[in-house]
Amino acid sequence: MIGDIVIAKKPSAAEPAANPTEDLVGLIARTLDDGKAEDIVVIDLAGKTSIADHMVIASGRSQRQVSALADQVATKLKDSGMGRVPIEGKSSGDWVLLDAGDVIVHLFRPEVRVYYNLEKIWGAAPVPLREAESAF
Repeated sequence: MIGDIVIAKKPSAAEPAANPTEDLVGLIARTLDDGKAEDIVVIDLAGKTSIADHMVIASGRSQRQVSALADQVATKLKDSGMGRVPIEGKSSGDWVLLDAGDVIVHLFRPEVRVYYNLEKIWGAAPVPLREAESAF
């Protein structure tokens, strides 16, 4: 169901070659997609902040699904050699944040996601779906 993933990034004339951070973004996006996350968005933060290179935002239909998605992502990251990834907000399941170093993952229930509207805050313009699928 990769068709639900949107990658928001700055337009660029030439795309750089794949790098470990982009591989990490791809792993996270695939894990979220496998877990039936909705409206997966990847935002390129390069040049906007020093806290991370990418932000992944996705929604779960319930608190239980949001918490389960966080567990699935954390497990995949650990299995890939990253070790333990810090997780905030998992107990409430409304908004969960995972800090994977160069990639920050935000998981929301839909109404909480609409309220905080991180996509607008970071000024991300989603790219066409065909470009998003080929980026990772």
